[in-house]
Amino acid sequence: MQDLNDMLYFAEVVDRGGFAAAGRALDVPKSKLSRRVADLETRLGVRLLQRTTRKLSLTEAGEVYHRHVIAMREAAEAANEAVEIVRNEPRGTIRVTCPVTLAQTTVGPLIPLFLAKHPQVRIDMQVTNRVVDLVQEGIDVALRVRSSVDDSGSLVVKRIAMSQTLLVATPALLQRFGTPESVDDLHRIPTVAMSAAADGRASWKLLGPGEREFELQHRPVYTADDMFTVRFALNQSTGMTVLPDYLVAHELNSGELVQVLPGWAPARGIMHAVFPSRRGLVPAVRRFLDFLGEHVKEEGFACPKPETTRKK
Repeated sequence: MQDLNDMLYFAEVVDRGGFAAAGRALDVPKSKLSRRVADLETRLGVRLLQRTTRKLSLTEAGEVYHRHVIAMREAAEAANEAVEIVRNEPRGTIRVTCPVTLAQTTVGPLIPLFLAKHPQVRIDMQVTNRVVDLVQEGIDVALRVRSSVDDSGSLVVKRIAMSQTLLVATPALLQRFGTPESVDDLHRIPTVAMSAAADGRASWKLLGPGEREFELQHRPVYTADDMFTVRFALNQSTGMTVLPDYLVAHELNSGELVQVLPGWAPARGIMHAVFPSRRGLVPAVRRFLDFLGEHVKEEGFACPKPETTRKK
């Protein structure tokens, strides 16, 4: 097989009118170019260039060969451009996992917008609260909302937005049991929660002004391990509870719910994506994460500038 580099060297020599100019353009010594073109002529068994001390010209065979070499060079450049387009244009399937509530309130409504913008992308999303092993199950991205990203192990973490968990109740509930004026008053209000210990007790850690902390020990009148189910009880004045702001934003704006003891609330949640490795991150995944970072703010999160870090 011929050395394609020799063919390109030959084209440069012809196009630039000599070995010296071609050598400067390619950053290749003039002597090396001359030797490589000579080797090419030997392999072809024909002279391509007429060399004189003043002039360099193509032979008849050289003119024919030059046309084909130029076509080959243009085809190679077109191939590089085609690969670049494929590399940068989002396409292919993205396998995603997302918690139920986040999917139903924030991510779910955004997926059709992303797909409309990138028609060559497919998304296979598992809506689950189960902790997924990304490598074992072949998942590209796991979306999570947690108070810390320190437990992400060796996965790459991309912060997308922040959410605030709020202590909320209906005005009717507070009218019956009194509006708390301090954390000590919280004990008199019934609660609903997503979980409780075997003895029926639960606790919420609240952060207040001046970095104060208070742990509310309570016995929920109702527990359900689903946020939407808890919200049904909340809206019916069964008890107060803690829920993320994006889940109760509408009711807070309408006055159907109010924040209990403003200034006191659980730690903020970090909406983030985790994926196995930044190396080889395909354009579709990268564009998907950027899209979420740009649009989640509109869905109720206070969205800081996206940040990517590797957790050790």
